[in-house]
Amino acid sequence: MNRKKFIQQTSLASAGILMSKYSFAKWSTDFPVVRVAENQRKFKSPAVEKLIAEIKKNIDNKEIAWLFENCFPNTLDTTVDFEIINGKPDTFVITGDIDAMWLRDSSAQVWPYLPLMKEDKNLQELIKGVINRQVKCILKDPYANAFYKDETKISEWKDDKTLMLPGVHERKWEIDSLCYPIRLAHGYWEETGDTSPFDADWKEAMKLVVKTFKEQQRLENNGPYKFERTTSWATDGVPLGGYGYPTKKIGLIHSMFRPSDDATIYPFLIPSNLFAINSLLNLKTINHFSKFENEFISQIDKLVFSISEAVNNTLKDSKSNNKSIIPYEVDGFGNFSVMDDANIPSVLSLPYLVGMNVLSESYHNTRKILLSENNPFFFKGKAAEGIGGPHVGIDYIWPLSIIMRGLTSTDDKEIKTCLTMLQKTHGNTGFMHESFHKDDATKFTRKWFAWANTLFGEFVWKVYKERPHLLN
Repeated sequence: MNRKKFIQQTSLASAGILMSKYSFAKWSTDFPVVRVAENQRKFKSPAVEKLIAEIKKNIDNKEIAWLFENCFPNTLDTTVDFEIINGKPDTFVITGDIDAMWLRDSSAQVWPYLPLMKEDKNLQELIKGVINRQVKCILKDPYANAFYKDETKISEWKDDKTLMLPGVHERKWEIDSLCYPIRLAHGYWEETGDTSPFDADWKEAMKLVVKTFKEQQRLENNGPYKFERTTSWATDGVPLGGYGYPTKKIGLIHSMFRPSDDATIYPFLIPSNLFAINSLLNLKTINHFSKFENEFISQIDKLVFSISEAVNNTLKDSKSNNKSIIPYEVDGFGNFSVMDDANIPSVLSLPYLVGMNVLSESYHNTRKILLSENNPFFFKGKAAEGIGGPHVGIDYIWPLSIIMRGLTSTDDKEIKTCLTMLQKTHGNTGFMHESFHKDDATKFTRKWFAWANTLFGEFVWKVYKERPHLLN
């Protein structure tokens, strides 16, 4: 199927939905139309439109319904570029107002659509194309976090003191950049049973993932990666020659940057190491069908064992006020930080991302700290309360953290509180943002941030399925 035919079919299918019993024309609303015009949408999914229509029809909170209509399809409406390259679907996904594709963001942006693929084969092709494009990115440079589609485009970070290849937007080494593509591939396979994306190129990329993880354990030397940037922002550069602060080599993977793209302080980022374990186990599950060589599976097993042992030992020794906790970053020498950043993986997100038990003692203890003023990046003001991070500065709350708080909660009151805060802090735009000021939600960063929009949609859909009374 070529790109033109692909888009024509999705457009016609969507038109069919619009003329059906779910027709939007039947609804009256006091809220303005802010979703991109239909003829300007990058991709149209009848399954997505059907879900939007269902939720708008069945929940009483019309502002949440309006926000869902705007936010849930935002990735498809505005950020995807699909085509067939060498007979394979290829989907480039920009993050929003930055014309580059992050491995993390692109995975998270399409993740909520996975359950709808069985109703929409074109949507399945689109997501398969994301997997294929991510393979190309990893094979180009497993240490890079963001890429261009046009390889002749010159990055504003071209002078960074690291290996900047053509087509690389930024080369900040973050563990989660290699975990998210595995999560997406595994989720795609679970929903469809389709193994066609797991070809020779994909296998080669996965071997490179494992190789990179092992290199960044730095058990024998510092490995091939270093990063320095001429900047006045401390969070944008890596100290000590671009290798970071000293660590005790205990088997954890070094991450020079957090999922916020800010530099780590202690290079062992615990949420990302837990994500790596989970991703490697998912990779082994896919192996039953993709058939890696036994030697490679043995490498995965050894890597999982060494990281797991190091994490378990770290968690065993991590306490605050004599209570077991999950630290954000450690250095292996006994130093650790008790905090959280809004970006995911975070400590708060562990039940959502890796299946950690929300009732476990260490998670419960840590959650109480993170959602209080004992977390230096927890902010509470007139508009809302939530977690931010160094990336945009003090007193700015990220909707991602409020959404994740709701997604990981089992308490109706807390979930409702999260929904209410999100409803009241879209800054009169109808969309989520990167962050907003704790006292004034009209002071926000990034008007077009597709990850936050789509994740908000995932949250509302989850509540609709499991606790619909909270949407009344």
